[in-house]
Amino acid sequence: MNPDHRPIIALAIAALCAMAAAGFAQEQVPARFAADYKIGPNDYLEIKVAQGEMFNTLARVTEDGKITINYVGEVIVEKLTIRELEKKLAQLLIDKHLMQDPQVQVTVKDFQGNLVSVQGAVKEPGFVQLIGRQTLMQVISKAGGITRDYGREILIIRYLPDGTSNALHIPTGDLFVKGETKFDVFLQPGDIVNVQVDRTVQIYVMGQVRNPGALSVLESQIPTITQAIAKAGDFTERARKGHVVIRRKDSKGTEREIIVDVSAILHNKAKDVPLMENDIVFVPQSLF
Repeated sequence: MNPDHRPIIALAIAALCAMAAAGFAQEQVPARFAADYKIGPNDYLEIKVAQGEMFNTLARVTEDGKITINYVGEVIVEKLTIRELEKKLAQLLIDKHLMQDPQVQVTVKDFQGNLVSVQGAVKEPGFVQLIGRQTLMQVISKAGGITRDYGREILIIRYLPDGTSNALHIPTGDLFVKGETKFDVFLQPGDIVNVQVDRTVQIYVMGQVRNPGALSVLESQIPTITQAIAKAGDFTERARKGHVVIRRKDSKGTEREIIVDVSAILHNKAKDVPLMENDIVFVPQSLF
């Protein structure tokens, strides 16, 4: 990606985020808005019962997902929608022979549960409240949108009930630049969204090039082997173009060598080879 285009792309992404957020504007007001909002810990609820004022309650949902209702007792409310809770409370009043046909209204006065953590290359990192079903783009929009130093990937970490976790890797360019909606996934309470920050990494080009040494490049713009050689001033007259060596270490620190025929790449007889962070490209001297 051309660095000069990043400000333009960032503005376009901001516009897309705003459009995504607008699509859910009806779910952000009023408090008793969404039938599919699931109540979470620390939400502050108001319970009103028509012609049953003695049951009216203001209650903060506990960490284990419960509230206490006047004359009813402790009730588990976590992960219930507002309508589901209204029906549950009405049935409890009937089952306890407290009312025959109760009309229950639940209002969420303060949303504190169902949080998603958004970190990394966003303007306002922190916690975002999930209201109804919301997608990755909508949540990033609530975090102020992405910054210009965004990287190539968004990582979504999701913790499962058994204590394990899954990681979902979303390519930033495919989501925001290409607009591939399959990557605009729905998020869940407790998800951690990390918008990767583009960072400077090193590539080394040594041997028979005009300007050997380290190349500092953005992680999202790591060059191919031919691009790296070009950045290093191109081959010298004595370069052995058909036997260029890439020295690369794996995650365990074991080094391996990859032999590349750059001459074949330059003549469109082979595909260019993408490099990785800390690769050492060594161009040997020709034998003749």
